[in-house]
Amino acid sequence: MKKKHIPWIVILLVLLIDQTLKILIKTNMTLGQSIPVLGNWFYLHFTENYGMAFGMEFSGEYGKLALSLFRIVALGFIGWYTHKLVKKDAPAGLLVCMGLIFAGALGNILDSAFYGLIFSESFFYQAAQMFPEGGGYATFLHGKVVDMFYFPIIRGFFPQWFPFWSGQEFVFFRPVFNVADAAITLGVFTMLIFQKRFFAFEKQEDLSPDTDAQNEAPATSQPEAGPADPAPEQQP
Repeated sequence: MKKKHIPWIVILLVLLIDQTLKILIKTNMTLGQSIPVLGNWFYLHFTENYGMAFGMEFSGEYGKLALSLFRIVALGFIGWYTHKLVKKDAPAGLLVCMGLIFAGALGNILDSAFYGLIFSESFFYQAAQMFPEGGGYATFLHGKVVDMFYFPIIRGFFPQWFPFWSGQEFVFFRPVFNVADAAITLGVFTMLIFQKRFFAFEKQEDLSPDTDAQNEAPATSQPEAGPADPAPEQQP
């Protein structure tokens, strides 16, 4: 497999899994419904948000629009940089990471852009319909992002002496996320862990012009020694 195909394969696989799971969740589960997968540690928990990864939100109509436009601009930059890395023959691992980040960003943009147009509203008592007769629940770029992975691995209460949250319940890991969020996180953290290995090729490119210049520089020729001048005659 050629390196230039790696990002495309990663993007297609992540998008296929992400969008298929989101459609199944949205059309078969009611809002807030939870299905235990691994005891009390892992649930499929259907929730929606207007904002960023892991359920973080920008409030208001204009905040949502600004976030969607920012995502599109960021996606364009990620795509341009990925194409640049492909042309530079970057390591396969780095291309996989860029594919994960691009696919994750695109997956959530698709939710924001089109889910409001093709789905009805999700309720706590009724699942959404795809392509409803009355149209979707929102306009272009104002759809909600579908989240479903919930890992409440640790549950407990803050001690009474703890400031601000004294006696309150805490859950780790509380945020609910989706495949797109996981792809972005995995891509970014893998790049940070292996950054020296992934970006070593750029250092080699920076050094190569100086090396080539030294190799191509003509050897300085030493002037040939001519016949020695005769010693001056001594006068008697």
